[in-house]
Amino acid sequence: MLNDVLSSTRPAIVMTGLFFALTGLAYPAAVTGIAQALFPHQANGSLVHQGHAVIGSELIAQGFGGDGYFHPRPSAAGKGYDPTASSGSNLAPTAKALVDRVAADVKANPGAPVDMLTTSASGLDPDISPQAAHWQVDRVAAARHLPAAQVSAMVDRATQLPLAGFLGEPHVNVLSLNLALDRATGKGANSAR
Repeated sequence: MLNDVLSSTRPAIVMTGLFFALTGLAYPAAVTGIAQALFPHQANGSLVHQGHAVIGSELIAQGFGGDGYFHPRPSAAGKGYDPTASSGSNLAPTAKALVDRVAADVKANPGAPVDMLTTSASGLDPDISPQAAHWQVDRVAAARHLPAAQVSAMVDRATQLPLAGFLGEPHVNVLSLNLALDRATGKGANSAR
C-alpha cells in the first residue's frame, strides 16, 4: 500500500517541481533577459536621471508644488503620489466623499478640465491632456516670469500624439514638461517640489 501511495504521488511531485522550475524560474528569467536586452530603459522603470541622481519615472506621477510647475492629476494613491499604494479610490460616482472632493476641486479650480479634477485608475497617471496643460499655462508663465506664448509652445512641443496615430489620446508627461521648463529657465528640478 505504501508503494502504491509513493508511485502515485511521485509523478505529482515531479510535475510540481518541473512546472515550478519552468514557470517560476525559467520563464521569468527568459522574459527579464529579453526585456533587458531589447528594452533596457523600460525594463528598468523608465527612470529619469539628472546627473547621477534619479529624479523620477516617466511612468509614475509625482506631486509638484508651487505655481511655477505644471501639476499632475489628483492622486488616489495613499498619501499623495505614493507608488506603493497605487490604486483608484474605488468610490462610486455617487459616493459622498468623492462628490465632496470633486466639488471642492471645482470650486478651487473653476473651468478646470475633467482630468484635473478626477484621479486616474491607478492614482499615479503621469500624463495630463493637452487641454489640462494649456489650462495651467497662465499660472506657470506668471510664476516663471515668462511670456504665456513661450510656455504654451513648450506644452505643444511636449504633447505626445496617439501611438500609430490612433491608439490612445494626445497627452503631456508632466515630469518631462516640468524638466523642460527648468532647463529653459535655468532652475533646478527639485527646487519647488
